[in-house]
Amino acid sequence: MKNIHYALIAILVGLTGLWMLSGSLLPEPMVFGKIRHEWMQYTGVIGICVMSIAMVLATRPRWLEAPLGGLDKGYRLHKWLGIAGLATAVAHWLWSQVPHWLIDLGLMQRPDRRGPPDSEALGQIGQFFRDLREPAEFLGEWAFYAIAVLIVLALATRVPYRWFAKVHSWLTITYLVLVFHSVVLMDLSDWTQPIGIVTGGLMAAGVISALLVLLKRVGRHSQVDGTIETLHHYPHMRVLETSIRLEPGWKGHKAGQFAFVTFDEKEGAHPFTIGSAWEAGCEKITFYTKALGDYTRLLPERLKEGDKVKIEGPYGCFIFEDQQKRQIWIGGGIGIAPFIARMKQLALEPHDQVIDLFHSTANLDDEALQRLKADAEAANIRLHVLLDSRDGLLSGEKLRMKIPDWDTASVWFCGPAPFGKALAKDLTTHGLASNRFHQELFNLR
Repeated sequence: MKNIHYALIAILVGLTGLWMLSGSLLPEPMVFGKIRHEWMQYTGVIGICVMSIAMVLATRPRWLEAPLGGLDKGYRLHKWLGIAGLATAVAHWLWSQVPHWLIDLGLMQRPDRRGPPDSEALGQIGQFFRDLREPAEFLGEWAFYAIAVLIVLALATRVPYRWFAKVHSWLTITYLVLVFHSVVLMDLSDWTQPIGIVTGGLMAAGVISALLVLLKRVGRHSQVDGTIETLHHYPHMRVLETSIRLEPGWKGHKAGQFAFVTFDEKEGAHPFTIGSAWEAGCEKITFYTKALGDYTRLLPERLKEGDKVKIEGPYGCFIFEDQQKRQIWIGGGIGIAPFIARMKQLALEPHDQVIDLFHSTANLDDEALQRLKADAEAANIRLHVLLDSRDGLLSGEKLRMKIPDWDTASVWFCGPAPFGKALAKDLTTHGLASNRFHQELFNLR
């Protein structure tokens, strides 16, 4: 998680530094009109830049996975950049509107304005942008209202996933309107400055990314078709195991990665962790899905053997690769899926690691338990199953008592975020290096 914290700070500080190279937030002379203009320009530039980076991240760029620590971390950065973009857009709107409100209330005098420069002084380019200023201001204001509502909806976890995807499509259109607003209203003199060059480059990348999203080209080169071969439902656990035979084109995956699966074109693609190892020539992949919402709850009823599906991926860096001979795995609920895949992989490959797997869950039926035990035995892994009603939730203290040499291990966690946060805080407080606690973000939203 630190990587995306650093990335967010670097983006905001870097853009502000570039702005300071070309201007000042406290201009001379210190009159309100000039201060207002500078802050409107600054908030507008920062806002459109962070939105542009967020738009690029929406295309799932593979080259950013390693630096950020996986696509799940990239999506979290995408979310934070969206919030930062909304905050700067609000500040930009307030700098625009508040003076008018104060004038209307009689609390501020209307500033004297010199007449606009003539067309010759402006030049042809300047006059062209001046002619577009009024529609750019009008569209920008309404785009701000739209984007404020849409970002709030996108952040609301109660919004169903299919509407979450639609909201992002609408956000993409609104972003393109804001690009037009920014291009027209950004000071012409800033375009030749470092901040203008960077802003132009980011907006160009953002526009290309937006078109990829709207044309549904994101991840197209990583997609393969497949056919559901078998379905196995664990009703007590509300988990569905789906085995899919893939058409040629899948380049393989590592245990711990995930993919976007489209069972229904109208619903769109959903991310699911891959629950199987990859064997060249096998051309088969398995997913475990738990009924956590309306869509996943109805999958056992809607899916049937022989259905056609699309798989896009693989993505993610939760792949158990480090130099530690000792590893501790913790899977909360359906978060056990990446560990099942890794056990199946290790059963095919000799290894000398010492690994303990903790599975903390509310429900586990006998069949699932026996299969989990068989996978652990085949992979030479020590399995610890904790039922919430019997054993309570796994804590850092319980883990440290069960594993005396825990501080020599790397810890790999997949499960609910609060659970992982509590464990990470406890273990790092007691001496575990923070870079040895690896957490898959359970929810990409």
